Amino acid sequence: MKDMIPPCQIRIDKDGNWYYKGAQVIRRDIYLYFNKHLVTGADGRYLLHINGERCYLEVEDTPFVVKKVDFQDVFKIVLNDESEETLLLDTLWIGRDNVLYCKVKDKRFDARFNRPSYYELTKYITHDEAKDKYFIPVDGIRYYLG
Repeated sequence: MKDMIPPCQIRIDKDGNWYYKGAQVIRRDIYLYFNKHLVTGADGRYLLHINGERCYLEVEDTPFVVKKVDFQDVFKIVLNDESEETLLLDTLWIGRDNVLYCKVKDKRFDARFNRPSYYELTKYITHDEAKDKYFIPVDGIRYYLG
């Protein structure tokens, strides 16, 4: 029997904004609470799992968006849920329309770079002419963008 998980009537747009029945979720506490309870279903779709209840969300691109990039000794990123983590350079890839993505949350989710964070990271990207590929050099290692 097919798993009967209902839709949440929640949509996440490509910028990481959440909407319930078409109205944007503007209360920060609710927005952060929902982000905290986001999981990936067995079928790869996103769902909310709160107090044993589950429902599917409609996600335009990725549920998480990289809002900020900072480089000190390592690259740190800030996501739309206000969390900060180290950027896993080996998870970077370029998608459709030259949009940059990476894995976040212990590689459980994809995240889309917004335009400002993408431009910040491009300061560190170099072109390997021999391979005709782009990479980020860190500590003598070349992290190629997939």
